Amino acid sequence: MPVPPTITRLNPPALPDSSSIGYAQISIAGSGRIAFVSGQVAGAEAVEKGFDAQVADVMTRAAAALEALQANPEDILIARIYVVDLDEARLGQTITAFKTFCNGATPSLTGVGVAALAGPGLLIEMEMQVLVSA
Repeated sequence: MPVPPTITRLNPPALPDSSSIGYAQISIAGSGRIAFVSGQVAGAEAVEKGFDAQVADVMTRAAAALEALQANPEDILIARIYVVDLDEARLGQTITAFKTFCNGATPSLTGVGVAALAGPGLLIEMEMQVLVSA
């Protein structure tokens, strides 16, 4: 019988303790395969409604990607979230939505403020690396 994949989460003392805000500084993948999920952006309807709607749609699309992989937020090694015109308000909204999406899981996370994304009106994009069963 194959050994199930494992992920070890670390918040070393030399790095800021990010566990209180819902993510780990380091994720170490054990056995298994790693899936690279392309950046997920909001659909046209959410783009028209603004930032909050885009954040929700991106999280919905990321959940669909996990479902397609037969994975869950505990299997995310790292997520990268790109936000146009990142400020304190957008950061707060993004982190709140990400924590809800993760449902208690604490994957590594990188947030990046950017000037623009690949399409008009897009304000947020999230990519993931996910550990999946062989």
